[in-house]
Amino acid sequence: MKLEHLPQEFEAARPVLQTIEQAGYQAYFVGGSVRDTILGKSIHDVDIATSAYPDEIKHLFKRTVDTGIDHGTVMILDHGTGYETTTFRSESTYTDFRRPDHVTFVRSLAEDLKRRDFTINALAMRENGEVIDLFDGLADLKHHQIRAVGDPQERFHEDALRMMRAVRFASQLDFAIVPATEDAITAHADLLAKIAVERTQVELIKLFTGQTPQRGLKPFLETGLWQYCPEFGDQQASLTTVQQRLTQGVRDETTAWTLLASAFGLTGPAVAHFLKAWKTSNQTITAVQTATTAVAELQRGPLDAWQLYACGADLLPVANQVAVILGSPDRLDALQAAWADLPMHQKQDLAVTGRDLMQAGIQPGPILGQLLKQLEHEVVLGQIVNDRTVLITRSTTLANSK
Repeated sequence: MKLEHLPQEFEAARPVLQTIEQAGYQAYFVGGSVRDTILGKSIHDVDIATSAYPDEIKHLFKRTVDTGIDHGTVMILDHGTGYETTTFRSESTYTDFRRPDHVTFVRSLAEDLKRRDFTINALAMRENGEVIDLFDGLADLKHHQIRAVGDPQERFHEDALRMMRAVRFASQLDFAIVPATEDAITAHADLLAKIAVERTQVELIKLFTGQTPQRGLKPFLETGLWQYCPEFGDQQASLTTVQQRLTQGVRDETTAWTLLASAFGLTGPAVAHFLKAWKTSNQTITAVQTATTAVAELQRGPLDAWQLYACGADLLPVANQVAVILGSPDRLDALQAAWADLPMHQKQDLAVTGRDLMQAGIQPGPILGQLLKQLEHEVVLGQIVNDRTVLITRSTTLANSK
């Protein structure tokens, strides 16, 4: 197979491959960018595999960065763009089920491709668009299926994260996992517990944001992978409900976590505990706690003014999408209109500051923060106008009553 019209990203990188080949080495585009180009999808990163060793690459190009030199990866900087270029390699045993004990640089493309995870990712392409397919990856692309390269038992024993990648690709590509590969996932599902939670998290979120998450969640549940994810142990019924209802991918990471937390019936501190087990950021935890509270309210009816304000423009679509997935009516237009009509949208909109209140005679300390919060609350609820003079008078009254 030869691709006649290459995306601009490949066209821009062709001189890099040509330079390597003119020096007597082999060089190919590899990985997801080749797969997605064949599928007609947009591409992002362009990765290169070569028979040249890292030191040989560094002698060919003026500007390089050792991004993963121990594993044969050098970043070539060409006209402001970086291209990760990795030497063909073979790998040893994987005693930790995560990474090879050591790698050996080789000159053989076939030796390099046979260590890849799935046939659809084991395609290589010459700079002229000719595709090299040693493991029937093109046939699997045509039939929309995910198949491990070689023995699936070995592939998953080498790197257990590949099992999560399989269900993730099922979601992203709307592909089916072939029976032999799915059977191997079932046999080795417990090895996922040996993978760093941060790596599993990346694949899980990509699964939920894929075009057909049901295609990934079904084998995720059927193979037992879910049992080896943090805090999922007693949530099979909730996960099954999510799988049945999630007909399209969620908008982003915050929405994915909000959906899971809401489906699991988590609130407040329980949300924080759940997300800390997944090692998410504090910012994500705060956002999901707010959105989860809003989802619970949306399942009962519309949000009040304070709940709209707490969500803000960013989290309203999150809460609404999750509520809709869980069976509530779609209220997004009404929610956004109601939010737009609020008298203020963020703390900075309040017409007074702490300095204003101190100048009015209120002493600094805890009471100052309490007054500002109460003023904020009253303005949002429409109980008082957002006017500096009015708010200072109100704060003085409140302070004298404490």
